[in-house]
Amino acid sequence: MRLRINEMKGIYLFGGFMKRLTTLLSALVAMMSTNVFAEYGLNMTEGVTSISHDIYDLHMMVFWVCVVIAVVVFGAMFYSVFAHRKSKGAVAAQFHESTKAELVWTIVPVIILVGMAIPASKVLIDLEDTTKAEMSVKITGHQWKWQYDYPEEGISFISNLAQSHKDVVTGTDADREAVGNYLLEVDKHLVLPVDTSIRFLITSNDVIHNWWVPAFGVKQDANPGFINDAWAKVDEIGTYRGQCAELCGKDHGFMPIVVDVVSKADYAKWVSEQQAAAAAAVASATKTWSKDELMAQGESVYNTNCAGCHKKDGSGMPPVFPAMKGSPIANGAAADHMDIVLNGKGAMPLFKMLGDADLAAVITYERNAFGNTGSVVQPSDVKSAR
Repeated sequence: MRLRINEMKGIYLFGGFMKRLTTLLSALVAMMSTNVFAEYGLNMTEGVTSISHDIYDLHMMVFWVCVVIAVVVFGAMFYSVFAHRKSKGAVAAQFHESTKAELVWTIVPVIILVGMAIPASKVLIDLEDTTKAEMSVKITGHQWKWQYDYPEEGISFISNLAQSHKDVVTGTDADREAVGNYLLEVDKHLVLPVDTSIRFLITSNDVIHNWWVPAFGVKQDANPGFINDAWAKVDEIGTYRGQCAELCGKDHGFMPIVVDVVSKADYAKWVSEQQAAAAAAVASATKTWSKDELMAQGESVYNTNCAGCHKKDGSGMPPVFPAMKGSPIANGAAADHMDIVLNGKGAMPLFKMLGDADLAAVITYERNAFGNTGSVVQPSDVKSAR
């Protein structure tokens, strides 16, 4: 009877083991499917710029040197363990202070390191050489957005996470899948001409950020009070994405980078359009807006720049981010409200980078939405308060 019970236990345990083994094999088969591996890779991105190609080639050269070293070293070890094992009567050799051995294991690694250092030094020097740049773009990190300035063209704009992506952050997996490139889309793309050497001047307005576009081979810290530079010459027209690669605060994961590389003719057309829009923005800052116009514009600016902390319904996230609804600031003196928005306070960053019209609109919206009863603020008021 006891033997029968043990047999049944053995059958039960074996059945459980086979069930787990079947599940594991099914998972492995699924992992090996084409769909799973479609966006999976172990190697670094080859990129679309000359410098990214140089970095990739250097990486592969060092990789294969390491592979050869590993094969030689481990091959010698495994051969020695097998061919000179104790069961065959092998006796370890006894020697000390072998000058020949010391020279070999010193000179050979030095030769290998020098052989890798020469091309690595060339790539590093090329990586830092921005003298051949044909144009410049200034990049400023803010919590939590990027500002792009084209000094020669007179263009400046803020790039935020696209509103459609903000809306599905708390949604379902299906909602996030539907938007595509989840958390990697912005409302305004950085636009660059193809086959043009571009110098990036990278800095920050508050904390340390990091501007990183893998396909460009560019990854540079944005430090407040300092300007770091990098360069790229993109060979292929297309859209390239990146992210902030420095933990910079609450919404670090919500400040992606999207770059459109276009033909030189399309770039010239885009520049003309942006310059016309900039001129219109300057003109709009000198006119007197109606309350309805300010509220409509202000809602859009609020949702883009303020709702992340103060919420769309104005409820905020107390105590760090106070509610806008019933706020003593929004219902108090307009001068105090403008001062906080322009210069920041506590965890709130400053918003001087926005235009006078946008600031007047968002301040008016905050003072009159959510049941607040504050006054109307005009662009001229903001300009005077700067």
